Amino acid sequence: MPYVPNTDIDRRIMLERIGVKDIEELFSVIPDGLRLKNPLDIPSVPEMQLVSEGERLSRGNGENLVCFAGGGVYDHFIPAAVGTIISRPEFMTAYTPYQAEVSQGTLQVIYEFQTHLCRLTGMDVANASMYDGATAAAEAVIMATGVTRRKKVVVSETVNPLYRDVIATYLSGRDVELVAVPMKDGTSDIDRIEDVVDDSTACLLVAQPNFFGLLEGVESAAEVIHKAGGKLIMAVDPIAQAILKTPGEYGADIVVGEGQPLGMPISFGGPLLGFFAARKEMVRYMPGRIASRTKDVDGREGFVLTLQTREQHIRREKATSNICTNQALCATAASVYLTLMGKTGLEQAALLSAEKAQQAARKLCEIEGIEAYFDGPFVREFPLRTPMGAQKVIMALLQNGLLAGINAGRWYKGLDDCLIMAVTEKRTDHEIQMLADRLKELTKSGVLSSM
Repeated sequence: MPYVPNTDIDRRIMLERIGVKDIEELFSVIPDGLRLKNPLDIPSVPEMQLVSEGERLSRGNGENLVCFAGGGVYDHFIPAAVGTIISRPEFMTAYTPYQAEVSQGTLQVIYEFQTHLCRLTGMDVANASMYDGATAAAEAVIMATGVTRRKKVVVSETVNPLYRDVIATYLSGRDVELVAVPMKDGTSDIDRIEDVVDDSTACLLVAQPNFFGLLEGVESAAEVIHKAGGKLIMAVDPIAQAILKTPGEYGADIVVGEGQPLGMPISFGGPLLGFFAARKEMVRYMPGRIASRTKDVDGREGFVLTLQTREQHIRREKATSNICTNQALCATAASVYLTLMGKTGLEQAALLSAEKAQQAARKLCEIEGIEAYFDGPFVREFPLRTPMGAQKVIMALLQNGLLAGINAGRWYKGLDDCLIMAVTEKRTDHEIQMLADRLKELTKSGVLSSM
């Protein structure tokens, strides 16, 4: 559904320019029998509700799953204005920001993106974006080894498994030890963290919320790693940040995450948007590029790229990273989304997601055989124990137009009966009830046990 900003005056000027007196004359070449005689009966309702109704009507054109899956990519509402604004030529085809004099608009958007992220995370400085959350996490641990001159990286097992895979790949060619800390009851085992963190540890990476959607005891983890002289890296969700303590308040040194929830569709898993922020004292170690605001010799305000400590700009041995670009269009979408939503709107999206997730969890746990897999507070995502394999549940509910979640057993040995579900502000009471009803029918009928 497009966002059309044209006013009555805009339309009158365009009609005058092409030499017709009104809309009727403009469309006079269309046969009368094909013309719409009556105005569309579109109710005056909030945009989100109107889009939801349009999507319901469109389902007759093909498969359109109701999404309860997450795992790093989420089905949040995207205001129509986001797509319209980023489709404008000055954003869609903007010249590379290498030459600041011809790309001031792009540089300003990047600068505003960085500003939004600093406010969201409580950090001092953010870069112009990364490829995705996983590569941002990998760059963060590498940066921590450079800052501390240490060769040991500790990562919690509750961090997104895809992040951990990419980190392992990035470190495979380096003389760095990667240590995984096992989980305990769905969150990081703080006792094991204390056992493995020592004076050779460069950093500890934890997620908030974690891969299961649960909230971690970050304060204890921060105390352990800082006592050892290492850096705390937090992988965070940008929507949840609106209602949680900021990483800055937790004492994080580096913050990374996936920006897809900020105005980008799921799109079969891409393109994505990594974000990266840190404390000011580490700015010269940061990967990628940073846009800054300055003044020229005549006192006019302008924007430039600074601290491009990459292989393309400096000697390879002095480069902090080999990242070649930033996700500029995706970062623009995130900037537009955050500007449109504002502090209040983002908080409302997070609260609605949290409330609906709690509602769904209660309703589903009333079904015989379904229960919470781990106890603990959560925001938007939660794990359920199923009486049969989680993958069986997912495949069965696909037949009913429901994407029920993700199978934790794909990445965690012994958790094949763990279904991780995500509920965003887009999910309606009807959709949640439909999920509960269908799951109840399947568990009673024994269909799942025979699959």
